[in-house]
Amino acid sequence: MNSLNQDNQCQAEQVAAYLDDELDGTALESFEAHLNTCAGCITELRTQRQLLCTLNAAFGSRSFELPDDFARVVKAHAESNVSGMRRKDERRRAVQLSAVLALIAFGLLGTATQALVFQPAGSLLRLARGLFDLGWRTLYDAGTGVAVILRLLGRAIMLSPHGLGLFLLVAFLLAISLLPLLIVKYHRAQTVE
Repeated sequence: MNSLNQDNQCQAEQVAAYLDDELDGTALESFEAHLNTCAGCITELRTQRQLLCTLNAAFGSRSFELPDDFARVVKAHAESNVSGMRRKDERRRAVQLSAVLALIAFGLLGTATQALVFQPAGSLLRLARGLFDLGWRTLYDAGTGVAVILRLLGRAIMLSPHGLGLFLLVAFLLAISLLPLLIVKYHRAQTVE
């Protein structure tokens, strides 16, 4: 029970506050009384004091002055260290490394990758396939329709007596060529009204 009570009272923040002179009044007296009975806090206090002394010795007596052309020297070294990245084999290795890292990142994402990348990509591919199928079927049906019409016209021309088939073919071509003109006139009449 006594060690449990000491563990609750012993905190590294109190030791740091004691060293920084942040404890006052009753808190200071109570911590100093606790130090007389707790070997753990005494050890922690000694360790933190040694750390502070070491830091003061390392940084307290020295001042660092940078040379006047320090930025220029650092820039020159940085540029000379990166100049090797311009070779083709190094760029290729950089791209390969980036691709491997991207694959590893996707692998680490797991199911999030599937939900964020693969499902939308699959939906996009299904949409593209549907549009391709629609276009293909439209072209196929249009080609089939033209083939049927041409076959019927060819049969009518071949089987008709006395050039009647040729007359029907000319009439059909004339009707097809006049159809866009009639559509335009119809739309103009609708717009005027």
